[in-house]
Amino acid sequence: MSEKKTATNALLDYWSDAAQRYVLSFDVLRRRGNEYFAHAEMKAPHVLSFKVELVTDGRKLERPVNYLLTRVIPPKGAKIDPHKPPIIVVDPRAGHGPGIGGMKDYSEIGAALAAGHPCYFVGFLTDPVPGQTVEDVCRAEAVFVATVASLHPQADGKPIIIANCQAGWQIMMMAALNPDLSGPVMLAGSPLSYWAGVHGKNPMRYTGGLLGGTWLTALAGDLGGGIFDGASLVANFESLNPANTYWGKPYNVYAKVDTEAQRFLDFETWWGSPVLLNANEMQWIADNLFVGNKLAAGEIRTSDGARIDLRNISSPIICFCSWGDNITPPQQALDWILDLYQDVGEIVANGQTIVYAVHESIGHLGIFVSGQVAQKEHSEFVSVMDLIDVLPPGLYEAVIDDAGAVEGNRALIKGNFLFRLETRTLDDIRKFGVNSDLDNKRFATAARVSEINLGLYQTFLQPFVRAAASETTAAFLRDTHPHRLRFAAFSDRNPAMASVKAAAETVRAHRKPVADDNPFVAMERIGSAWMTTWLNSVGVLREAMTEAFFLNAYASPWLQAVVGLGGEQGAESRRAARDLNREAAAAQLREKLEHRFDAGGLEEAFLRALIYVRLPEGSIDERGFNMLKIIRESREAGERIDNQLFKDIFREQLQLVALDPERAIAALPKLAPAGSPEAAKALEALHLMIAARGAPPEEGQRRLAQVEQLLGPKASKTKALGGRNG
Repeated sequence: MSEKKTATNALLDYWSDAAQRYVLSFDVLRRRGNEYFAHAEMKAPHVLSFKVELVTDGRKLERPVNYLLTRVIPPKGAKIDPHKPPIIVVDPRAGHGPGIGGMKDYSEIGAALAAGHPCYFVGFLTDPVPGQTVEDVCRAEAVFVATVASLHPQADGKPIIIANCQAGWQIMMMAALNPDLSGPVMLAGSPLSYWAGVHGKNPMRYTGGLLGGTWLTALAGDLGGGIFDGASLVANFESLNPANTYWGKPYNVYAKVDTEAQRFLDFETWWGSPVLLNANEMQWIADNLFVGNKLAAGEIRTSDGARIDLRNISSPIICFCSWGDNITPPQQALDWILDLYQDVGEIVANGQTIVYAVHESIGHLGIFVSGQVAQKEHSEFVSVMDLIDVLPPGLYEAVIDDAGAVEGNRALIKGNFLFRLETRTLDDIRKFGVNSDLDNKRFATAARVSEINLGLYQTFLQPFVRAAASETTAAFLRDTHPHRLRFAAFSDRNPAMASVKAAAETVRAHRKPVADDNPFVAMERIGSAWMTTWLNSVGVLREAMTEAFFLNAYASPWLQAVVGLGGEQGAESRRAARDLNREAAAAQLREKLEHRFDAGGLEEAFLRALIYVRLPEGSIDERGFNMLKIIRESREAGERIDNQLFKDIFREQLQLVALDPERAIAALPKLAPAGSPEAAKALEALHLMIAARGAPPEEGQRRLAQVEQLLGPKASKTKALGGRNG
């Protein structure tokens, strides 16, 4: 009898709690709907948790756009160093509103402010300026970067840019057209190679081919009266994960309504507030990027005929991606490198520095909003931007280790992690998975089909659609979009929700959560897990069917022949065309270097020796660079060289060592004569740098001994290291 009573009590407790959670969950949805309308009525809606002030209004530029450059006002207690380069965070305009880069205190903006950098934010308004284009936006961003640079003439470096998702390819275009404008460019979850991926994953890359190309994009823009609704892009993102969209997210609110409500509302304010794009902007993006994949191939030109070549970018490029990202997988974030270069030697010859980091599990949105990512990856990248800015040309992988496990010179590590850069080759990128020639031909076929279908639509249907569409019908379609309608349906604007607020207040006054060990709670969670598994299975089956259709349909020899890709045509990997001007410049540089082996003084001797000793290791970490800054700051102010000059010297010395290592090192006594005060200083600084990271491997020790023999007596080693240890 007692056990029966206990079970009955447990059931009653569970049902009471479940009913209360049900009412409170509906109230959360009601509040979400109300916040949606309140957010939409704001003059410049955003979800930043930081205060900002307007610097430049893009609507007032020569080619007006709806983008805004704002200065982030440092919170109380923040210490901003005016000598540090300013950081500009650029948010994606991919359907959602602005603010994700600073949505939390622990965020990209938060990391920048915590590191003492002046910080700026580039956002946008809900409505586009009539007629604005993607090119106009890129030109506006160039104006923004130049403006920030002019506001910080005392900064020790050019503005650093952090660009999220869609903003990444936009900033890369801007940087390619203005190669000397900015400092390091960090791309967070940004796709640049749109056909890339592996079989069994990355279904989003098949979407354009599944729908017959971009004619539906044109249809949506025409029905919208020249406006493309960003809510459709949000819906596409949601469709990628049906388990989370249709069950996981709402169930999480229901199950944890006492603790999760505010976090859910904060996120939904951003997620549920779509912005608008001009139809021509969206059409350009779909034709040239999503389906055409023309950016990395160098096939995009500006209105005045300039070709956008990503190899023109002279600033270091940092790509941060994740294996858990189903929107921008690592292949789409990194394979543009394979489209541009045959090997790392070409990267070095072109003078380009590329760094990548791959997170093991975080999802696409987590790259921008996860507090853990902000406190680790974003904070580390921000703290070592000066290291990356002077990094020699090449390809590197960023590795972030727990500093607690590091032996030696812990005082030279900032924070809780050790940032390390390992040299990589293009084969390391290829190991992530690349398209076969047949895959490339399939995507090329899909692009041709898209062009044909778009032409047919524009010729035969578009005139009638545009004639039938009006501002009234366009507004009606936007208001009744399912993504918007679900917010309105649960808001106070729906009379049926009138009783929910009062009921929720009553429930809160008498709230009695069920015990966590209640057996019926466990049954509920098991049921939820089953539902999640089933929906995941549905998603996997749908993706498999999508991939099978695409691979089979666009592999058809008949279809390929019809669109002009019969035989071997179109099977080759699309690579950026050779640039004879760039190759000529590289040849001239090599010729110039022939006369630079004997040129220089103390700085050149020290850096050349350091590069020569450490080069075989293929690794750089922050300890050595922090020691380099200590050495620099210990010198008299008039003797210090600025960062840009240091970067130029470092790059030239690396090129000399790479061109002819033995000749480069043999010339050391001409830069700093053996036994001279300059040679002693060079050796002392070299030993400090070696000690910062620890003894080099055998080959490094051999090279160090060779340098010591060329520059002076080995006794200087004891003196230098003794001074360091003391």
